[in-house]
Amino acid sequence: MTPPAHDPAHDLQIRRLADASVEMHLLSEDGTRPPPDAYRLAFVDAEFLLRRETRGIRFQLELLKPDLAQADAGIENTIVVFGSARFREPADAEAIWQQAQASGDAQAIRRAEALRRNARYYDEARRFAQLVAAYSQSCPTADQLYIVTGGGPGIMEAANRGAHDLGAPSVGLNILLPHEQTPNPYITPQLRFKFHYFALRKMHFMMRAKALVAFPGGFGTLDELFEVLTLVQTRKAKPVPIFLYGTAYWRRLIDFDAMVDEGVIAPEDLELFTYVDTPEAAWEGIRQFYDLPEACPVDGSPAP
Repeated sequence: MTPPAHDPAHDLQIRRLADASVEMHLLSEDGTRPPPDAYRLAFVDAEFLLRRETRGIRFQLELLKPDLAQADAGIENTIVVFGSARFREPADAEAIWQQAQASGDAQAIRRAEALRRNARYYDEARRFAQLVAAYSQSCPTADQLYIVTGGGPGIMEAANRGAHDLGAPSVGLNILLPHEQTPNPYITPQLRFKFHYFALRKMHFMMRAKALVAFPGGFGTLDELFEVLTLVQTRKAKPVPIFLYGTAYWRRLIDFDAMVDEGVIAPEDLELFTYVDTPEAAWEGIRQFYDLPEACPVDGSPAP
């Protein structure tokens, strides 16, 4: 194949864009907003890009950057895992409980007992991600499934960690918060993204999602879960299997039957989700929904 002709103009454009990139980096190096400068290139002018009137541009950038990066990495099918950022792995939860016991502080003991009780979910989220990663290892690229989380600690860390255990890439969609939330160390570095807008982050959760597994969690987990349930219920998104992991927790937290009784949802809306209590049950539910084989053919031929 004959290589394409060299284009000096293209090289010049790349150099100019690189210079502009350096300028933008230097302007924001100290973390402060630079003073207005009418002569500065518009797309490297942080002061201009942070104006209220350019919010639409920022929306588009937050949509495009993770989308293009995932496309470049060949990621088309994802399994989204939600859950509490506050849960700890069992060893950490046990250590916190022992410290609380030694302190004699009743409130600290109650919090530590809850951490200790819920630590099993960390291990189970990790195990679920391992099942997804193990299945995908022998699949053709187009059929591989990738774990996606909110990128933080707790259940999110556990799911990214499970994929990492098997050397599988996984995605983290982190959010900039007033109390700093750093990305967990198990996300694939080139698939680690930071968002300012919750709406764009939630859109990315659904753009490639083939299933959702919601472990016990708080306001953020509920927000994300009900966004997905609403999109599927209203047919704004294609049907995907949705699993509420931890039957006792979810039944105690939300009385969906009462919603049916009061007429605010239809009886068939209860079919939008399934309760599960083991990593294997969640994975088997996904496999049955899509009629996936127990393992991808080793030769890479399409699954039946």
